[in-house]
Amino acid sequence: MNRKLIHNVQVVLPQQILPSAAVWVTDGKIERIASDSQELQVLDDKVERIDGQGQWLIPGMLDVHIHGANGRDMMDGTEESIQEVSRACAATGCTSFLATSVSSTMEDLLQMIRSVKSVIGREEGAKIAGIHLEGPYLNPKRKGMQNEKYLRHPNLEEMKLIFEEAGSLIKMVTIAPELPGGLELISYLKEQGVVIAVAHSDATYEEAKEAFGAGASHVTHCFNGMRPIHHRDPGLIVAAFEEEHVSLQAIVDQVHLHPAIVRLMHRIKGPEGMVLITDALQAMGLGDGEYLFGGHQVTVSEGVARLVDGTLASSTVTMNEALRLTVENGISITDAVQMASTTPARILGMSHSGHIDVGCEADLVLLNENYDVVWTMIGGMIANR
Repeated sequence: MNRKLIHNVQVVLPQQILPSAAVWVTDGKIERIASDSQELQVLDDKVERIDGQGQWLIPGMLDVHIHGANGRDMMDGTEESIQEVSRACAATGCTSFLATSVSSTMEDLLQMIRSVKSVIGREEGAKIAGIHLEGPYLNPKRKGMQNEKYLRHPNLEEMKLIFEEAGSLIKMVTIAPELPGGLELISYLKEQGVVIAVAHSDATYEEAKEAFGAGASHVTHCFNGMRPIHHRDPGLIVAAFEEEHVSLQAIVDQVHLHPAIVRLMHRIKGPEGMVLITDALQAMGLGDGEYLFGGHQVTVSEGVARLVDGTLASSTVTMNEALRLTVENGISITDAVQMASTTPARILGMSHSGHIDVGCEADLVLLNENYDVVWTMIGGMIANR
């Protein structure tokens, strides 16, 4: 039996923060949550004692949208690239992630899937919770950084081939539902139990409503890569705001979204309907420079990634930075943690992850007052101390 006592921590729960708390971890699971004064009296030599020094203990964050990190791109098609992203996620407070594709050839996508499959179960950092397909069934009019030469209309037979390779690993698919075949694809993906997300879309309000009624339930990087709100043409964003079952991704990096928009999304959807993501490319962790991403030349300057024409090209923000910026934008830390941990876990059906409770996985992160990651615990083992 492997037992640990994490004590002298502020435990962040969905509705409150427990000061001077202690968390017992036994064989990778959370066994008990109590006060320090109670637990330190019963400590014995067989228990590993971890002093949190009064810092925040939060549930491990889950990034449902990340493309790369530390010079590695998920679409490289190599195990090492997947492992590097896994390690980078753990270092930045993420205990699980969805390996996210960009629009590509079928051959490159299948190779990426094979690489992910080969790494699952032996990750060197954060665990792979599955795969997020961002494309290729996206609208060229709202392509953003997606490479237009790979964009195409939804193809049910092609998607079935992808599922033959990936199976239940596909957890989320982002599409433009207004394209020919979009609703048919939504119907198929719903049968597979996949989270169907909308983005890189020029869908009208009415088209988006139809998609949400058919089974779409999520909006990828909300406000970015989609028809904007107009008072006579509300578009998919307003449609998503009106649908209680639809959740929204937010890239909180002070570039993709104005702080007032972040607060608006939070006010309308609450922490239960909002998900923090990085949408990071391989520049995450490296900084400014020149990169090749999605078949495009990308320049990162002062932390902002852009194509040659100035189009934003993903992000360099990390999950712990996104958490800090969300709080600085005026949202409570309890709500911000829900958006980074609890809500994405719930959306993916990971009932034993994303919150600190008895019986949950001991996927935990200790943060200091500046939101720096002190350590990340995955399955009861500290990955980066």
